[in-house]
Amino acid sequence: MKIWTSEHVFDHPWETVTTAAMQKYANPMKPSVVGVDVLHRPVDPSGKLHSHRLLSTEWGLPSIAKSLIGAERTKTYAQEHSVVDPVRKAMELRSTNISFTYMVSVDERLTYKPHPQDPEKTVLTQEAVITVKGVNLRSSLEGLMASTVSSKARKGREAVEWGIRKLSAEVEALAASARGSIRAPVAAE
Repeated sequence: MKIWTSEHVFDHPWETVTTAAMQKYANPMKPSVVGVDVLHRPVDPSGKLHSHRLLSTEWGLPSIAKSLIGAERTKTYAQEHSVVDPVRKAMELRSTNISFTYMVSVDERLTYKPHPQDPEKTVLTQEAVITVKGVNLRSSLEGLMASTVSSKARKGREAVEWGIRKLSAEVEALAASARGSIRAPVAAE
């Protein structure tokens, strides 16, 4: 088992970051994510939003990699559970792969909270527990997987920043539209 951790500070408020994080797929940084299906999304009596999503990814694996894992398919699936607590300003997201679990499991936990010293910033804490099963050189493969998780986490943070820019552009477009539709009253002749 290998544990990978990371912390990142976004220069944006918690509400903005979590909104972008929940809407980050599809994005140009992670074109391998080809589908996101919301399986369940209730709000509990305390106001927390619970989401259960299925992520579909398409990997262009080389034929040698396909033969090593004993599979022809390259579409894989992961499940994601998240809880957004708007009162405490906390979002926790847990994901795990559901494809190839007989060989490898990757359990991720992401937590978004306002920065303790600056409420206009958000702290993202990430942890991944990687377990490779039934393979020689397991420790080396777990290290390689941790490197892959690190790279994907960087792309995920870039996708959130992309989402923030996209949200900002949408807000600006709405504001411009609203400004254009407000006209001075015409004086009666």
